[in-house]
Formats: sequence, C-alpha cells, structure tokens
Amino acid sequence: MNVHLHWFLPTGGDGRTLVDRHAYTDGGIGRDRITPVSGVRAPDIEYLAQIAKAAEQLGFEAVLTPTGTWCEDAWLTTVALAQHTERLKFLVAFRPGVISPVLAAQMAATYQRITRGRLLLNVVTGGDSTEQRRFGDHLDHDRRYARTAEFLSVVRGAWSGRPFDFDGEHYQVEGGLTALPPDPLPDIFFGGSSAAAGPVAAAHADVYLTWGEPPAAVEEKIDWIRGLAEEQGRTVRFGIRLHTISREAWATADRLLGDLDPETIAAAQQALGRSESVGQQRMLALHRGSREKLEISPNLWAGVGLVRGGAGTALVGSHKEVADRIEEYHALGVEHFVLSGYPHLEEAYWFGEGVTPELAARGLLSTVPASPLLGVPAANGRPASAPGGAPLLVAGGR
Repeated sequence: MNVHLHWFLPTGGDGRTLVDRHAYTDGGIGRDRITPVSGVRAPDIEYLAQIAKAAEQLGFEAVLTPTGTWCEDAWLTTVALAQHTERLKFLVAFRPGVISPVLAAQMAATYQRITRGRLLLNVVTGGDSTEQRRFGDHLDHDRRYARTAEFLSVVRGAWSGRPFDFDGEHYQVEGGLTALPPDPLPDIFFGGSSAAAGPVAAAHADVYLTWGEPPAAVEEKIDWIRGLAEEQGRTVRFGIRLHTISREAWATADRLLGDLDPETIAAAQQALGRSESVGQQRMLALHRGSREKLEISPNLWAGVGLVRGGAGTALVGSHKEVADRIEEYHALGVEHFVLSGYPHLEEAYWFGEGVTPELAARGLLSTVPASPLLGVPAANGRPASAPGGAPLLVAGGR
C-alpha cells in the first residue's frame, strides 16, 4: 500500500494568515468581529492555476476543492483548471442534498470525458444547518446522512449502463440512466464521525476521509469503519485531511498563532460551536478554544482549528519529522493524505521539495516527480544549474 499525496485548492482565497478568508459570525454574513488583514490573494483562475500547476509538477496526485457559500463552485473551477494541467486529478467536493443524483451522475460522466479521467468525488453531507438552509436544505443531521445513502445508491445505479429504478424516502427515480457511464468510475471520498455517518461510509465510500486527529483516535475510527464495511462484504480505503508546516516550522506556527487576537478566536469558536457535525466537535475538543498546549500529539498542532472550520490540525516539524508522522498514520492503514498550508502555493513547494523525497526514500511512493532541473546542462564548468548558467544554490534546513 503506497501513500497517495493530494494538495488543496483555496477557492475561497489564500494568504499568509489563518484569519483572512473565512467569515465566522452572524451565519457568515457579518464580518464586523473579524480583524482586517492585508495580503489576501483572490481565488482567480490565474492564481489557482499556479497552485494546480505546482501541485502537478511536485508530484501530487490530486487537489481537493471545498464546497459552500464562501468559495467558488468546485465543478466549474476545476474543469477550467483541467485545461491548464495534464495529469492532475481533481477531488471535487459537493453536497448531495442540493442536486439530483442522476444529474450528478451525468455531470461526473461528462467531466471524466472532458478531463480524460481526472475526476474524484468528495461527498459532503453537511454539518451546519445554517449553511444547509441557505441552499434550501431543511433536513436534520441524521436524515441528511440517510439521504446521502440513497443519493449514492442512485448515482451508482445510474452509472450501471442500464435503466435504474429507485423508490426511497428521499428519491424516487424511474429509469435513471447515464447513457455513457464515466470511464473510469471516479472514486468516492466520504467523511463523517457520527453514528449516522458510519454505515453510509461502509456501504458506499471508496475512501473514508477523516480530519487529523491523534493516531490513536484515527486508528479507532479506521477499526470502526473497517468493521462496518466487512459486515457488508466491502473493503474501504482510508485517508486523512491535514495542514502542513515543514521548514522553520514551529516559528511559523507561532507567527500564525500571533496573528490571532482573542476577539477573532472567540467569534470563530462561537460560530463553530453551533455546528451539528460530530467531526467538527471533535476538532474543537482538541484545543477547547485555548492557545495553550496546542501540540496535541508529537508534531500535530491544533492551532489551525482555533479559527478554521473543518480540518483544524497541522503536521509541524522538520521534513523528516513530518515524514515520520505520515509514516505513522500510514502504518495504521491511511493511504490518502490530503494536505494544505498557508499560503498554498509556497507551502506546496516546501512539502514537495522537502517531505516528498523523504517519503520516496522510505519506499512509500510509487512514483517520484522528476526534478525540474533534470537534464539542464552544465555551464562554464559549473555543476548542473538553473537556466542561464546561474549556479544552483542548495540550502539546508527547509
């Protein structure tokens, strides 16, 4: 089992701090309690293309795009970025409650043909009722997961190549069909920590995705989902969503923490505390809104979760230490690592040029991206160098 590395597309904007992109109060409408910051990078197609191209060059297999009010539409953005890349896959997040499952099956099939098979799907059931109602979804938490199970049943039925009938509580479909099924069928990534989510993952997910908790908690989740899947005669693979800081790591983490004033943290915690997501509540429990003792496991830092919903932990340390932690999770059964960092363009290079070679040296990667300088001839008697004959300077400690 090899490690699969994926990166993140910040379609809600990017920057060098944790507080410059997301709204936290008044249902995400008012921003009066958020500290203004400078240096925000708009998620225009030119900037996102830089990140996508960097991820492809550095050997990441795919990039995850978020879904929701505060980011660009994932389907439209990524199909545009597919025209700027050649091999990179796109892990498209979407909410099943706001789209017909047969239409989603058709969209996925079209996407696969346009991109020549570069689609992965991240099904987001949704844990914030305010956000769900904004999109016209008024089901409660557990019924949303029940609907997701039906949704995925219909999607797979529509991909069968034959007319598919379904009569459920949430969907009634007669002759559902995707005339040309996607080839290959996109893997379905799915996450959820509640009792309602587990059976859905076991029955329908190809990859169960968890946020970055300490290894013992992740192992417990893996055993839970694996057991449920075995009861249904299925095998599920596992992934984890983490941020990374790999260079002068703890100094960078301290700087990110220093950018957060108490009012911003309090506003974020108040809003995030209203979430119905069990996974979100588990993230909050890792730090309980406090700046103290944020290293909750060796090299696992919970500071991101003070103000960011969803994935709230980062791997922090030297390249070797971050590789050690990835190897530790991998030993538990984690195969897919969906990573990110601030800013996403620079951090992709820090990880790709520092941690990826460490993982390759340990035999954890099936392929290793070639150096962009590979084949550049020597100039004026110097070693192989950057174009133009300038000497290649190699610095340690990144």
